[in-house]
Order: sequence, then C-alpha cells, then structure tokens
Amino acid sequence: MKTEKKGANAAFLERQIMKEVLEELQVIRAKMIDDVAKHASRLNKIHHNYRESAENLLHYLVLRRSDRRHLQQHLAVLGLSSLGRSESHVLATINAVIRAVRRLQGKGKPSLPKEEATVDFALGEQLLSDHTECLLGAAAQGRGVRIMVTMPSEAALDYELVHNLLQQGMECMRINCAHDDATAWLRMIEHLRRAELSLGRSCRVVMDVAGPKLRTGPFERRPAVVRIRPKRDTFGRVIAPARVWLTAESAPCPPPSPPDACVPVSAEWLANLRMNQQVLLTDARGANRTMTILEMTDWGCWGELSKTTYLVPGTVLRSKTGDGGEEQETIVSDLPSDEGRLILRLGDMLILTRDLRTGRPATYDSNGQLLTPARIGMTIPEVFDDVHPGETIWFDDGKIGGVIEMIEKSQVLVKITHARLSGEKLRGDKGINFPDSVLRLPALTEKDIKDLAFIARHADVVELSFANSAKDVQLLHRNLVRLGKRQPAIVLKIETRSGFENLPTMLLTAMRMPCCGVMIARGDLAVECGFERMAEIQEEILWICEAAHVPVIWATQVLESLAKDGMPSRAEISDASMGHQAECVMLNKGTHAVTAVRMLDGILRRMQAHQFKKRAMLRELNLAHSLKADPEDEREASC
Repeated sequence: MKTEKKGANAAFLERQIMKEVLEELQVIRAKMIDDVAKHASRLNKIHHNYRESAENLLHYLVLRRSDRRHLQQHLAVLGLSSLGRSESHVLATINAVIRAVRRLQGKGKPSLPKEEATVDFALGEQLLSDHTECLLGAAAQGRGVRIMVTMPSEAALDYELVHNLLQQGMECMRINCAHDDATAWLRMIEHLRRAELSLGRSCRVVMDVAGPKLRTGPFERRPAVVRIRPKRDTFGRVIAPARVWLTAESAPCPPPSPPDACVPVSAEWLANLRMNQQVLLTDARGANRTMTILEMTDWGCWGELSKTTYLVPGTVLRSKTGDGGEEQETIVSDLPSDEGRLILRLGDMLILTRDLRTGRPATYDSNGQLLTPARIGMTIPEVFDDVHPGETIWFDDGKIGGVIEMIEKSQVLVKITHARLSGEKLRGDKGINFPDSVLRLPALTEKDIKDLAFIARHADVVELSFANSAKDVQLLHRNLVRLGKRQPAIVLKIETRSGFENLPTMLLTAMRMPCCGVMIARGDLAVECGFERMAEIQEEILWICEAAHVPVIWATQVLESLAKDGMPSRAEISDASMGHQAECVMLNKGTHAVTAVRMLDGILRRMQAHQFKKRAMLRELNLAHSLKADPEDEREASC
C-alpha cells in the first residue's frame, strides 16, 4: 500500500514538473520571437552571411537573461536536455524540448506556432564552421582549431623562421603594428608567401592596429655600472671565472659567445694585448682586481676575472708586460646606462603627471620622513579628464594596483593598494589600466589610421585593439571603406571591461560586414575585470560568440614559458588544452616559437578527439578496459 502511494506521489510530482517546465519554455520561446521582431530594423542592417546568426544571438540573449538553473534541474529529473549546449541553435533546442515534454504528457506530436527555428542543430555548427574558414582559412587536416603566431622583428630578416613556423602548423601570421614598420611588415609577408609556395600551404595575414595604449613614461637613467661576477658554489667558492669580452670602442663587435660582460676600450690599446697578459684595474668600489687575457681574435679578446668587479665609464685598465716594459693604459668607454625604476610598496603614494617629464623615486629627509612621493608620467594625458577619486588603477599587467586619491590640474595622486610585501618594480613603457573609469579615447589613433593604408592592401584580417563600443567598430569600418574595395575581415579584441560588457552590441555591428571574429585578449582583460573572474568571463565570451556563429581567438601567454625559455609549466599545458573551445589559439613570439607550435598542434589534436566546444565526444577510453576482476571474488567463486 505504501509503495503504491509513493508511486502515485512520484507520478503527481512528475506531472507538476512537466507542467511548470512546459509553461516556462513556452514563455521563453515567445520572448525570443518577440525580441527578434523588436530588433527588426537592426537585423535589416546585418550582412546576409550573418542574418540567421544574428537572430540566434538574440535568442540566446533571451535565454541567458534570467537564472535558468531551476529549469535545468527539472529537465534533468525528466531525463531531457538541460539546454546547456544550445548556443549554436537556441530556438531549435527549445522547440525540441517542448515537443519532448508534450510527448511525456501523452499528447503525441503536437504542432508548434508558425515561427519555426531557422537554425537547426546541423546548420548551427555549419555556420560557425563556414564563418571560421572565411576568417581564418582552412584548418590543418586532423585539427579543427587554427594556430596563430605573433611575428618577432627577426621574421623580417629570417626566412627560415617563417618557413619553419608554417611547416609546423601555423595557419595565421600575426603582425603587431605597435612594433617595427611597414618595410619590416612587408618583408615578413614576402617571406610567408615564399614559404607558402615552397610548402604548398596557405596562411592568413592578420595585422593588429595598436590602439590608444596607456603606458608609463620614461625614467631618469641610473649611472652605468657593470657588475661582473664569477660563478660560485653554495659555499661561495669560485668554480668558474667570469668571462669578459673586450672590444674596440670605435668599431664594437659582438662576442662569438655570451659573455658575463662586454667592455669597450681603445682600439690601439686592445691591439697591443697578448695571450696570458695581465690587466690591472681599481674598480668602482676601490678594490684592486687583475684580469688575465686568455684568447685573442680579429674582433676583440677574452679576459677572465676571478673576483667580483664593478666597472663604470672611466675605469682605468693597465696592461702589464712580463719583460718589465712600460704599462699601457686605456679607460673603459661608455657603458649602457640602466633605465631607472620605482620600488612601490603597499601604502606608498605615487604621482602621475600630465606631461612626460622623467620619473623619479620618492625622496626622504635624514629621519626617513617622506618629502616628495615617487613620480611618473603617462603617455595619454587626456585620460586625466575622465578619471575620478576612488577609482582603481593598475600598472604592468596587474602587478601593481592603486586607488586614485586626488586629482589636480597637472597630476593625479595614487595610493598603492596592491603589491608584494617586498615591493614591486615599476619601469617605463609599462601598461596602465583604469577598469572603473569610462575613458573617452578614440578607438583609432593617428598612427593606426596611417597603418590601415598598408593593412588594407596586404592583410586578410585586421584586429581592432581596445574595442569598447559599437562606435569603435563603425569607425574602423568607415576607414576601411574609405581605403578602397579590398577590405580585410575584422576581429574585435576584447581587453577592457567596457569591451566585455558591450560585446553583444559590438557583434551585431560587426556582423554588418561579410566576415568578423573576436579575440579574447586575456592579459588586459584579467586586469580590467579581476583575475578571479577571468575564467568566468572567457567562458561567457565563448558562449556569446558561439551563439553568434562568430569564431574566437584564444590569446595571451599561451605556452609562454615554452616559447621564451624552452620549457612549459604544467599550468600552461592545461591552459593550452582549454584553447580547443575556441576556433584559433594565438602564440606570442619567443626564441622557441617553432617548438611551441609543434607542441600546441599535438595538444589540440588530442583534445579534439575528446571534446568539441562544450560537448564531450565520448571517444573510447583505455581506462574503460582496465577494470580487472577482484581476486577475492574469483576465489569465492571457485570455492
């Protein structure tokens, strides 16, 4: 009796859930259809390549405008779709679930209102695939996610580098217009075209306009001092002397191998040196030191020092001959001076100046009391008109954070609130972010507009840095139209809080053009939105772009340690494997970039077999075959 009653209660509860689910789904569906009608004038401006995609994006925005977690739970109880993989075909998914619920209610296959989904399950994936190929070109066989590589300056001079990158799997060459010039860019592209012919492959040229990058100004340079140290063991004993390269100041030559120090001296004095000769000097601390000449070449000579030595310009070097002859002298010529820096700690005050006068550290009196705070300039002083007290400011990719305390006509006073206890170094030409401020900066600088003339002639894709609003997208489009019929596709770089918050509007504006994409510039974006929110934000961007069938480029510090130093971290490997959720992964330049491309290619191929976007592919798992019989069970069975 209890069992029957329990079953009746469960059946009643299930009917109630089905009723509530159906009602909510019908309300959502009606809002989707109404929203498309409401935005009819906006949809009429969309390029025909994206008309269906724009409608699907509007449907998805309706779906995610409210918390749907309770709906997901109810659908799971009924054994139906949780709507969690509906991005590319939202209305089709809603329709399918409504039909399934009605069948569970015993109502057969009921008809739906006339507004059927224009994007079904297959078309949603096909549209994203088509738009991706339009933007990024064809993918490598066996790998759907493309690989983009940022070119170093050396790519203009080194054809083999470009050839090897293309050979290892690069599908997009990225040129950052913040570096080098049109001559170097053209050489990079020429090297790519030559490599394409050699390898029988194609590669897109992507060029990045720099945008209004806020940076710290210059610092006072510190006196030039070179510290030369021999190698020591853990007990402080010298295990290898320091190697010093002596070269002529009039015609300096690079050393044949990396030195511990490079010292320019008189060419005449250098020519008179001999093997095993000793050079005497008194260093900047007044310590007497002896250098032994070990090797002579046509370009310079090698000397060795067994004690730590500090050299400054003007240090006298005296060559001592073994036959009692006169000592010959020279002085150390100009040494590269060290650019200054600030050391900022929690609670310190920092003055940001409206002009680019050289920065300097704080000054103190004899009792250690602060006289003047540290000072530094900023590259775009117009920002001063848009910031307010209480707003946050970040320096150098989030290493240093502060709050604006006071705004004056010529300067802004900042209190440091985020830094390591030991202090953080701040140098010149480091990025500045104002995540709380609404900055009225133009999307394109004068330099960007000039660079667009080259980009329009040579690039397949142009990336808009610091895209913040629909007006920014329109400004780029107008400038490209002005430059002629050949218009590259556009990519919106999302790297500010405003860009993230305005992404749907910017997408609907970009979709007025034949081809577009989005780059998640995770470095600046993490600083702007908070590192703790970065994982959530990049997921939201991926979802929104999949709903719009717009390809995404996953960027910033992917396999960076590998590219620069030749060895990746475990965290970087995990991060790179997440890139399969996007349509393209970008690698930055580095000495080991070719190795990084090879490794990324392997990671993406393996991940593709396991997962597509958010959908598990259920590839056969070796672990599923590894379960062995319990020995105790086997013994009991034999008994």
